[in-house]
Amino acid sequence: MRTLRFLLEKEFRQILRNRQLLRTLLIAPLIQLILLPLAADYSVKNISLVVVDNDHSPFSQKLIAKITASGHFRLTGYTASYKEALQMVEQDKADIALQIPIHFERDLVRENTKQVYMAVNAIEGTKANLGSTYLNSIISDYNTDIRLRWQSIPSAPTTANTSSTPTTPTPGAATSPTPIVAATSSTPTISTSSSNWYNPYMNFKLYMVPAILVVLITAMTAMQSAFNIVQEKESGTIEQINVTPIKKHIFIIGKMIPFLVLGLILFTLGLLVGWIFYGIIPIGSLLVLYASLLVYLFAMLGLGLLLATYSGTQQQAMSLAFFFINIFNMMSGVFTAVDSMPGWAQAIVSTFPPSHFIKIMRMVVLKGSGFADIIYPLTAMAAIGLFLNTWAVLNYRKTT
Repeated sequence: MRTLRFLLEKEFRQILRNRQLLRTLLIAPLIQLILLPLAADYSVKNISLVVVDNDHSPFSQKLIAKITASGHFRLTGYTASYKEALQMVEQDKADIALQIPIHFERDLVRENTKQVYMAVNAIEGTKANLGSTYLNSIISDYNTDIRLRWQSIPSAPTTANTSSTPTTPTPGAATSPTPIVAATSSTPTISTSSSNWYNPYMNFKLYMVPAILVVLITAMTAMQSAFNIVQEKESGTIEQINVTPIKKHIFIIGKMIPFLVLGLILFTLGLLVGWIFYGIIPIGSLLVLYASLLVYLFAMLGLGLLLATYSGTQQQAMSLAFFFINIFNMMSGVFTAVDSMPGWAQAIVSTFPPSHFIKIMRMVVLKGSGFADIIYPLTAMAAIGLFLNTWAVLNYRKTT
């Protein structure tokens, strides 16, 4: 213990003397935590819409007004023909082209059916998918308005069906059917009542802030713990330690504890930022959060120290660290649900400590889960951490 105490004293003095390092470890991640949740928005807004209204009837005008009033669409303009609208899509001046044909209202009322046409720019897959989904939802609401109006009129037609048929698609554009059905009170209907648990208003910040905090802690702890040992290799000071009778596991523990303390400080400041800027207060116990954090830091610092044993220079350590961190960021469930991934990808992700800690963070912060609810990811992190640290100790070679 006396040897470990002197080693820790040396490490803390070395870190505290490097003020630039402290600013990098503490201030930079907090700035990122403030900015990133504002940009990482799952909702799609300002979808450019071009409309070809060949009917100019009250029905068509109300449909257009309902679409533009939703807040998701930005009306780029009107065109005289569907061909001109598709040209705007091809020129990236519009994301969706919607054509309301002539006699839209008359045929809907008299013949109970009419066709509308929609082309979606599918180059940006997410925007195309959500844009068409939003538009279908708005038309569905418009359909409900028609149904309610015709229910109150006894002489109204029994059924009106407006469906869009796909036109010949242009390169980079996709067409999508959009059904509208209107019926009288004699037609049976099914209504749905739903509620959102744990995040009732679907506030994406409640979902993203805990995950982004995990990502920042991952980058800071894993990278800096690797750089610390490699820096001593480059300066030659590690040779002085290697000739001493310090055991390998004591040396690894001495390198781990300072960055574990910095990780605790960074996590605490991150929780304060989430509370001050986003009003996020963990529903669950802070004891559960910090206990899980200790296990997570144990695993990630083990990874950083393991990378250091395979690196001779800081450039090599940085390349290895970025390789793993980029994979963690893309596959650990920050932006994409792990359950939506292929089976082989889920098997790989199960070996990633960040994926388990992100799940724990969201469960504790949003749901108020306790130790009994997070026993599996907590145990998985502990097992992974034990494996990585054992590997780091065995792989470290004391040379003279």
